[in-house]
Amino acid sequence: MMYQAIPTAATIRGGTPTESGDYVVTLDQIPRWSDVEQRSSLEGETGDPAHSNPRYANPLASSSEAGSSGNGMVSKFPVDHEINSRIYLWRGEPWNLEVDAVVNSTNENLDEAHSSPGLHVAAGPGLAEQCATLGGCRTGMAKVTNAYDLPARRVIHTVGPKYAVKYHTAAENALSHCYRSCLELLIDSGLQSIAMGCIYTEAKNYPREPAAHVAIRTVRRFLEKQKDKISAVVFCTTTSSDTEIYKRLLPLYFPRDEHEEEVAISKLPADVGDENGETVIDERKIRIQALPNKPPPRSFPTPLERPSTDLTLLRRNSNHLDSYLDPAFMSLIKDPDERRKEQWEKTAQAQSGFNFVKLLGFGDLGGPPLSAAEEYSLHSRYLAKANSLNLSEIAEMKIVYRGGVDTEGHPVMVVVGAHFLLRCLDLERFVLYVIKEFEPVIQKPYSIVYFHSAASLQVQPDLGWMKRLQQILGRKHQRNLQAIYVLHPTFHLKATILTMQFFVDNVVWKKVVYADRLLQLFKYVPREQLTIPDFVFQHDLEVNGGKGLIVDPRTKYVYQRP
Repeated sequence: MMYQAIPTAATIRGGTPTESGDYVVTLDQIPRWSDVEQRSSLEGETGDPAHSNPRYANPLASSSEAGSSGNGMVSKFPVDHEINSRIYLWRGEPWNLEVDAVVNSTNENLDEAHSSPGLHVAAGPGLAEQCATLGGCRTGMAKVTNAYDLPARRVIHTVGPKYAVKYHTAAENALSHCYRSCLELLIDSGLQSIAMGCIYTEAKNYPREPAAHVAIRTVRRFLEKQKDKISAVVFCTTTSSDTEIYKRLLPLYFPRDEHEEEVAISKLPADVGDENGETVIDERKIRIQALPNKPPPRSFPTPLERPSTDLTLLRRNSNHLDSYLDPAFMSLIKDPDERRKEQWEKTAQAQSGFNFVKLLGFGDLGGPPLSAAEEYSLHSRYLAKANSLNLSEIAEMKIVYRGGVDTEGHPVMVVVGAHFLLRCLDLERFVLYVIKEFEPVIQKPYSIVYFHSAASLQVQPDLGWMKRLQQILGRKHQRNLQAIYVLHPTFHLKATILTMQFFVDNVVWKKVVYADRLLQLFKYVPREQLTIPDFVFQHDLEVNGGKGLIVDPRTKYVYQRP
């Protein structure tokens, strides 16, 4: 009901379907976000198994985290029932809705070929003719036209940004400005309800989830200021993946009760933008510091008691100016330039100092640790780039792939060390592939199975690379990783893992569980849940001498000898 246009529940325009065969849906047929039954009921409404895809984690699924998620922090998006009553989520095309305005994502020329698919067909030829008279539209801006044959009264056209990883912040702010421009134009046109599809497009390489964060938080911030002038904002999705993303993110920015608000504190990104939802760049802020050579406080006679010549001198003396200014205005919590200088100093100190790990031949671990905000930004950039690339050649190497579940029901990622051919592997593309494959799994508790069988024959990356990979995966990986099951460990591998416990990550690498033979591994992960390369069975027989084991040559199942 909420995500599907059901003909029997829709009002047919004029008693018959429209020319495109679609049906007109009114707002009173779509539940408000505040009225939708929370959590599990969302899955039951659609009957679409795609909507319950486990790769998308429900931010409210773990009630055990809620008790400790707040840590005394104040929510940046508190519960606001008045705002929530203006939000709708609907699966379908925006122009099937009977609202005041619908949004069309287009290009700078406002031409039909680059507009939202199906819009011009539904609206009729008059829409394209009027668009041709508008003189185009700049990225991040919006223009309005009549809606012609659509149920809506107006169409608001906006131009989304092209996405590139190195211009991530600029793209975020341009996309935020798209949504804000549409809402401002809605109010300027004397309208109150709007249906907004996903403004970002696949052709412009904008990753879906980061774009949804921008869209939802921008609308939230706008409604905080203008909720009296807008009666309804409908987020429209046309794919199951977009629907799942919005279902997961809406509770973070539009919590419906104290529980959702509390959980959202720990689930929100580190950077949720400014009062308009735009990304804040510390280096571009205007910074005002106290004037140099500040003298000790002095008491001055009142102007009536001071001769005019002395008063003139006082006004010319800039050293006394700050005594008349608000100290809070003159202070700065943390100067970004100073912060960057400190980071450079830490890096230089780490590189010039005695590097015990490098001396042992484990690589260079120099460099300061990253903050939570820096890790989130790093992860977002890599994930966006990974989603925009074809990494099929890395997938074919079968270094990392998805397994089944362990005995605790946690999903398993499998890593095959012997397939990691460092000499013929592009490490940067491999990192992108790892980020892409791990992303849907690390949203919830999960485990890793690492086959070290015969891997000691291959050259392995150093610990500096491993530390960098963990930083890119982020703290969610660290928190949700339950165990790393290592099969056929060698003495050198155990020494390396011990070193990583001390110098890389004391939390993650203490979760390692060693298994010297396959039967030990199967106590943690059932055999039927793993796809195991043939050489792993052979290596297990060679290392353990086949004692007490029988291997089925056809099915590769390992049995205990009776």
